[in-house]
Amino acid sequence: VQLQASGGGLVQAGGLLRLSCAASGFTFDYHYMGWFRQAPGKEREGVSFVSANGESTYYVDSVKGRFTITRDKRKNTVYLQMNSLKPEDTAVYYCAAGRSRTRYTYSLNREDVDYWGQGTQVTVSS
Repeated sequence: VQLQASGGGLVQAGGLLRLSCAASGFTFDYHYMGWFRQAPGKEREGVSFVSANGESTYYVDSVKGRFTITRDKRKNTVYLQMNSLKPEDTAVYYCAAGRSRTRYTYSLNREDVDYWGQGTQVTVSS
């Protein structure tokens, strides 16, 4: 099993980045996908999730209206488009996959994640 995250980097406030996470080694269509982030000294928090069928999504309040999560079943890849970035978005972003009971649900709990990616650093300068 592998979740290969990419797309992080250094950007100025107001800029944009797109994170990608390529999945392999498990049945992508039966797993919800998500992104967590962890800033220095803080707990890892769930940022955005998408159900296995791609029809249900979740965003933490702090990113609503700025971030968009999508998935491409042909490429077994999930994306996180991040616009209007703020310094408080600075963190290591982790891709995650979890097996849900239905294809239209997801879980916000870290304990329900089956697989984690290696993390990609996002730094937003003011």
